Parts: sequence; structure tokens; C-alpha cells
Amino acid sequence: MGESKGWALVTGASSGIGAVYAARLAAQGHDLVLVARRLDRLEQLARELEAKHRVRVEALAADLASDAGLRRVEERITAANGLALLVNNAGFGIRGLFHETDRDRQEEMHRLHVIATVRLTHAALPGMLARRAGAIVNVSSVAAFAPSPWNTSYGATKTWMNIFSEAVAGEIKSCGAPIRVQALCPGYTYTEFHDVMGVDRKLVPDFWWMSSEAVVEASLRGLERNQLIVVPGWHYRLLVLFLTAMPRSLLRGLSATFARRMRKKMAKAGN
Repeated sequence: MGESKGWALVTGASSGIGAVYAARLAAQGHDLVLVARRLDRLEQLARELEAKHRVRVEALAADLASDAGLRRVEERITAANGLALLVNNAGFGIRGLFHETDRDRQEEMHRLHVIATVRLTHAALPGMLARRAGAIVNVSSVAAFAPSPWNTSYGATKTWMNIFSEAVAGEIKSCGAPIRVQALCPGYTYTEFHDVMGVDRKLVPDFWWMSSEAVVEASLRGLERNQLIVVPGWHYRLLVLFLTAMPRSLLRGLSATFARRMRKKMAKAGN
């Protein structure tokens, strides 16, 4: 094992963006704590990264939507000597009208995106501030910049994540500490995320899809530049500029139109 650049803890690390973060951070010389529910996948990834990069990798199985899982990861963060980076990446979406979807799943999403981000960030910051070193990345979404009908809670929680990241960054700056905070806002990304939601990728033009590798590269590059809001892809940056400049009343109208079209489409399909 070489000299470590400090621990990095990545949630949702068993696949997709989280797994790419793990690979990139291991290549940079970080020891890792990988968190997800699927222990078998975590252990396999841990073995691969340890063999390839000669770093220490710990697989920590935890359901971050549960109190027990959150406590387990909070305790690991507190015990980690020299936590250099926390990546709050775990998340999922729900397809359908809010009032017709399962309430428990909606609550689970809020617990995972909001409560887990709150508690893990709260656990990580005291040590980082004491050492005057560290960084936190909250994986948000382009969906944070406009209402997201048919995936209402997802967009709402990601909007919260952006505002939370901005506020925490402001507090840290007021303390005079060089801790970096980032809200990463990717668009459509090739991961299992949309497969789990049951979204047909063919409905979205190829132009809009990005690889997990490109998303993580943009995040790490933005972290080096101390960028607070990072939107990977020039086309998504243009979209965000357009959305933020648009009157909210117009955004709400477009949102309602989209919802009506989706209802008609699903009714026609017999769903």
C-alpha cells in the first residue's frame, strides 16, 4: 500500500456514478469506504480496486433510508481518521403521478436524498473543520432547476440538495475554512437508474445521454476549481441557463402540459 491521500466515503457505490467515483478516487490514491445495500457488489468492487490501485477499500452494507443504516454510516464517518471526501450519491426516482404512487416509496426517497444527506454531512463536517481540509459532493440533478412532473419528489429533493449545498458552503466560508462543497447536477446518464424506474432510453435522443465517466470527470474537475454548482455537458449548461431565465409561471405551465401528455400516453398504453 502506498501513502494514502485520506479516506473517501461514497454512497450508492455498487454501480453507476458511485462506482465510477470509487474507481477514480482509488486511482488518485484515496482509501475508500463504499456504501450501498448490495454487499456482494461492494465486495467485488473493493477487491478489484485494492488489487489494481493498492489502496484500502472497505465495503459497508447499509440501507440509508433506515435509521439503523444511517447510524452505521454516521459511526463509520466519525471513526474515520482523516476523511477527505464524502460523496452523497445514493438515490432513486419514482415514475408516475405523485398521488398514485406508493406513499412509503415517496417517503423513502425523501429519507435517502434529504435526511441521509443531512446526517452524513453533519457527521463529516466537524472533523473536516478541525483539520481545515476536506470536501463534500452532493449528487443532485438537472431536475433541480424546474418542476418535475411524473417524478415530483425527485426534482423537489434535488432542488433542496442544491440549496442545502449552497447554504452549507456559505457557512463554511464564514468560518474561514477551506472545505469545498459541490452540488453535482447531471442530466440523463447511462446507469441502472432509469432501468429501475422502467424508463425506455429510446424515448430520449442519444444527444442527451452522458456516460458516468464523463459526469464524474466533470465533478472532480469542478472540485479542483472549487465550483459549487457543477452541470456536466455544455448542452445541459445551456438548458439550465434557459430554465433559470424562464419565468416561473411559464415553467409551471410547461410542467402541467407535460403531465397531461404523460397521462394521455399512459392511458393509451393501458398503464
